[in-house]
Amino acid sequence: MSVRAFRSMRPAAAVAALVTGILALSGCGGSSLSQSGDTQSSGPVKIGLLVPLSGVYAQLGQDMRDGFKLYLDQHGGKLGGHTVDVVTADEGEGPQTGVPAAQKLVNQDHVSAVAGVVNSATALGLRDFFDESKVPLLVANAGADDITGARKSLYVWRTSFANGKVAGALGPTVVKEASGPVYLIAADYAAGREMVAGFRKTFVAAGGKVAGEEYSPFGKTQDYQPFLSKIRTSGAKAVFAFYAGAEAVSFVKQYQQFGLADRIPLYGTGFLTEGGALAAQGKAAVGVKTSLHYSTELNTPRNTEFVAAYSKAYSKSPTVYAVQAYDTAAVLDKALAKASGGEKLATALTGVGPIDSPRGRWSFDADHDAQQQYYLREVRAGSGDTFVNAVVGDLS
Repeated sequence: MSVRAFRSMRPAAAVAALVTGILALSGCGGSSLSQSGDTQSSGPVKIGLLVPLSGVYAQLGQDMRDGFKLYLDQHGGKLGGHTVDVVTADEGEGPQTGVPAAQKLVNQDHVSAVAGVVNSATALGLRDFFDESKVPLLVANAGADDITGARKSLYVWRTSFANGKVAGALGPTVVKEASGPVYLIAADYAAGREMVAGFRKTFVAAGGKVAGEEYSPFGKTQDYQPFLSKIRTSGAKAVFAFYAGAEAVSFVKQYQQFGLADRIPLYGTGFLTEGGALAAQGKAAVGVKTSLHYSTELNTPRNTEFVAAYSKAYSKSPTVYAVQAYDTAAVLDKALAKASGGEKLATALTGVGPIDSPRGRWSFDADHDAQQQYYLREVRAGSGDTFVNAVVGDLS
């Protein structure tokens, strides 16, 4: 079930060559329809859940697994009338581990569909494999724009977000709120660069000026002081940052310790202050504003119900990662009612219609991406010693 973890991400440009080698070495490819095609409508189905259970994104993977399981538990262990056997595999931190884990789910475990995937390089590396195997892949986190853009496929769907969209939603608001140029900073890998590009596009289009742009080595940077020094002397009136997980914790804490939090407002995509990251950041994150398609603080009956159920089941608050996986199960619930594998299941995904989600109603667009509302959130003190991402507005 688990595969070897690796030490560092390769550059995005090397992903295609890397995955080609993995595919060749493992002898994978071709169709798995003979194993995962349609069965009787009431028969059981296997669903692969590919999430990181080790490495820097292990907590995200746990949240996704919990969200998916909660939906199943609420529906008697069935999706679309089928009893579901969930086969979980460890994505690890990138394509070196995620690709062979996905291949095993399809070629050895014979799943009807695979859900999950946190890392964008993994998702991009798996695109051709799922397209050729004719097995649906439902991406429940990875945000690489091309997944539902230039490289879209009938067999690849995304229930989460596109990097450019979640970052771009924030650009015009920062122009209105900042009193001058904005400094851009992110981890140096595919997602970081796409997040910055998406923000810059809408920010500049709305009249914003860029004070500087910097990328810190992904997975290697612990001391952000050199980068923070550049921000302090740049003349920036605000900062846009993309970090997630442990890096988000370090950056936000050091931003506050360096004395910038009170002088230069910090903005980012919601991953900067989400879930365990916010809990670890504590009061250092107060005032940080982010764009995201979910918050536990959304004041709707659907979200109130979800937060209560999730908190009761796992003794913790849900995150956007849990919601994305929960919604992936909801999508499969609708699609599996019409078909249980192969091309028919992929086609059924086109007709699932709107999803009544804790994040708000959303649906797939023509590119198989989630068409949804993004929210402006601000970190504020919650009850006791907790902190929350309060929803302070809608973003177009």
